[in-house]
Amino acid sequence: MEWIILPVILIILIVFAVVRSLSQRRYLKTLTEEEFRSNYRKAQIIDVREPNEFDNGHILGARNIPLTQMKMRKSEVRKDKPVYLYCANGFRSNKAAAILKKAGCQDLNQLKGGFKKWSGKVKKS
Repeated sequence: MEWIILPVILIILIVFAVVRSLSQRRYLKTLTEEEFRSNYRKAQIIDVREPNEFDNGHILGARNIPLTQMKMRKSEVRKDKPVYLYCANGFRSNKAAAILKKAGCQDLNQLKGGFKKWSGKVKKS
């Protein structure tokens, strides 16, 4: 009987992860660096890392709205333009997208692999 509990818990966790992943995809698109670059001039580029991370280097044209401030500053994001989010690796941009979705933003995108994978132009503050 006890040997059944562990596989059942494992299956439940896998199902939960798949369902969560599928629901995320409904409103957040993950873009490769090439896809991100091809349209980012038409979008709002938002770096959701902390200010010290942003100052050490960020994508040219990005503005900094840290995830820790996103709930307070979500009104700064235009709902009528695409939103391109990134953080260091994708975790925080995913969370920021959920906040912006609740605020009414529709066209939400994140950089696959985050800033760590970015090979384009970088500006230091």
